Amino acid sequence: MKKLVTTILILSSYLSLAQSSWVLINNVQILNGKDEKSVLANVLVTDNIITKISTGPIMTNKSGNTKIIDGKGKYLIPGLIDNHVHLAMNTAPQEVLLTLSMASLDSLQRIEGNKMLLRGFTTIRDLGGPVFTAKKDFDKGTFPGPRIYPSGAMISQTSGHGDARMPYEKSKHYGGEVSKAELMGVSYIADGVPEVLNAVRESLRSGASQIKVHAGGGAATLYDPLDVSQYTFEELKAAVDAAEDWGTYVCVHAYTSRAVKRSIEAGVKVIEHGQLLDDETLKLMADKGIFLSLQALDPAPPQAPETVKVKKQQVIDGTDLAFRTAKKYNIKILWGTDYLFDPKSAARQSTDILKLKKWFTPFEMLKLITYDNAKVFELSGERNPYQKGKLGEISEGAYADMILVDGNPMKNIDLLASPEKNFVLIMKDGVIYKNTIVK
Repeated sequence: MKKLVTTILILSSYLSLAQSSWVLINNVQILNGKDEKSVLANVLVTDNIITKISTGPIMTNKSGNTKIIDGKGKYLIPGLIDNHVHLAMNTAPQEVLLTLSMASLDSLQRIEGNKMLLRGFTTIRDLGGPVFTAKKDFDKGTFPGPRIYPSGAMISQTSGHGDARMPYEKSKHYGGEVSKAELMGVSYIADGVPEVLNAVRESLRSGASQIKVHAGGGAATLYDPLDVSQYTFEELKAAVDAAEDWGTYVCVHAYTSRAVKRSIEAGVKVIEHGQLLDDETLKLMADKGIFLSLQALDPAPPQAPETVKVKKQQVIDGTDLAFRTAKKYNIKILWGTDYLFDPKSAARQSTDILKLKKWFTPFEMLKLITYDNAKVFELSGERNPYQKGKLGEISEGAYADMILVDGNPMKNIDLLASPEKNFVLIMKDGVIYKNTIVK
């Protein structure tokens, strides 16, 4: 019997070995995401994990399953991370989006996900929208696309930033139907503690890795002024409690100090935006270890209503001080793009990185959009969909999400803004999606 068990274990080990794949990338300058210096080394990937990094030769198996790539001394960096994305909601203008079938919307998300991946963004945190089908496709490798940390439907009070009803849509409480945005899973309108609990639990049931709540007014919306606070303390606390029961966290959309202070008191861990915060509130965030997810936004388009243009400009005007003060207090900063309802804007995802030059050195920029951005994923606990390896860094035990750059980003950070030209190899989860280094 013992012999039989041993034989089975050996056969099982051989079968496992035969099913594994290896990629060896030799002769690359590694910028690991954490340290400013680069190291000339070789990297071995087994399946989807970096298993060895060595300045000397790396021995590989003799099975013929190893793909060997000569990196030719080019620079290997971690895959990029965008921490504020709305994949579904940026596939079409709002009026078009609300007319699409879910099948059409999923198709558009797959197309945009592929483009994101080829821009070098191997992971995104999606902060509102029905991305669960696209995420499954990307995770299985059925379609090329980034890893997704999904929030599912954004949770908003009536008249809040996530109340996406069209002017003709009455409230479901006053003779109207459930809104199209709610039916699509774009947002849930929830008022009072019981409804907020229900909305959070519904998103968690759908597979959310974190919960997105609107705690203040928005710049890009018509019906909620920028200065308003949204949700009472009790409602915010209910959202936090329901999320924490599932081992994860709440992030809130908020610009003003009043909204942010209330959110922090309720137990919120991440503030999205915050460009209008005063010094006292930013210091509070530093003291409490709260993440600040900032964006350097563009002005509203010429066709936007005047109220939207004014609100957007207020946010833009507050951006410089927010970044500088956050750095001064050593707040845990995250970075993202936050495009909405404008598919053409997505192409600027790479060039938006360069806006950070106003506040950060090239090393700080690279660290922010890789290693630092990955730190927030730890807050998802058991709801983290990617627990097998580390993200945002090149190290043994990390996921094999890497980009080979034709040039040194530490000397010329502008290289990241032209991925089609400068990224000669893009790997996500151990799979090579672009390789132009091999002629």
